[in-house]
This record gives sequence, structure tokens and C-alpha cells, in this order.
Amino acid sequence: MNDNTDLIKALRDIPDFPKPGIIFKDITPVLADSALFAKVIYGLAESCKGKEITKVVGIESRGFIFGAALAYALGVGFIPARKKGKLPYKTISASFALEYGTDTIEMHEDALTSADKVVIVDDLLATGGTANAAIELVRRLGAEVKLCAFVCELGFLNGGERIKSSYKSLLHL
Repeated sequence: MNDNTDLIKALRDIPDFPKPGIIFKDITPVLADSALFAKVIYGLAESCKGKEITKVVGIESRGFIFGAALAYALGVGFIPARKKGKLPYKTISASFALEYGTDTIEMHEDALTSADKVVIVDDLLATGGTANAAIELVRRLGAEVKLCAFVCELGFLNGGERIKSSYKSLLHL
């Protein structure tokens, strides 16, 4: 994935969403284009080569879309990291700061084991708070985080400097 101009052009900026002053990066046009969606999944899968991934953890909600497709492409299981109160079984949780507030994510307490090697997937790396919460959950369950993978990174927010794991972003904005 050397030239990502087509992916960058497909992203849509939504001003003042979800709060005034935030410019939301809408990835739904990428999802609607089968060639672009495939390019993203291929790029994420390439990032995982040689890492012996056994599980993909997708962060709610757009991380579910990319994470599930990546898990299928890698032939491994998919684990959701969901917002508080959305999972039906016993959970562990981690809270974090967003660029526009705070939130909490949870995973089932039996989702991973010490034998698992994990890639954490989300659509966007902003401040790194959500990714670090997911990293904390994976590690608390005894699994190893091999990589955090993002479709795009907002470089001006310096989230990559805060991530407590190696990471890869397909797009740098």
C-alpha cells in the first residue's frame, strides 16, 4: 500500500461532530467501495505478517468492521472491545480520556488467554486513549499485544507517541 491517495480522497470530513470544534473523519465511503475496503484489509493484514497473531481485538464501533474482516483474512478469532454495559457476560473494564471527553471499554473476562498474540484494530488513532485502554485489557487477560493497527492517524494529536505498544497506521493525516 504505497499510494493511498485514493483512500485519503474517500474520507469525508464532518465538522462539529460529535461536538462543536471536532472534525470527524468519516470512513463510510471507504466501506462502500469494495476495492478500497479490500485495500485497507490487505494493508492491515500485511502489517500482521510474521507476528503469529491468534486473535484480533476490534474497538467499538468502526474497529468492529475492520477487525472482523481482518480476523477473517488472517483466519483467527475476533474479540470485541465494547462500550460499558454492552457485553452480556462477566467483563473487565478500562476507562480513558478522549479528545472530547471520557469513556470506558470492556471485554469478556474469558476472551483471551496467555497463549494469545493479539492485534488491536480501530479506524482512527487520535490521542491514543482508546487504544491504550484496549492494550490494558488485553494485558490484564494475560495475552500479548503484538501490534495496534489503524486505518488512519491524526498526527497532529500525537497519539502515536502515547501508545504503549508498537503500532501501524495506513494513513497519516
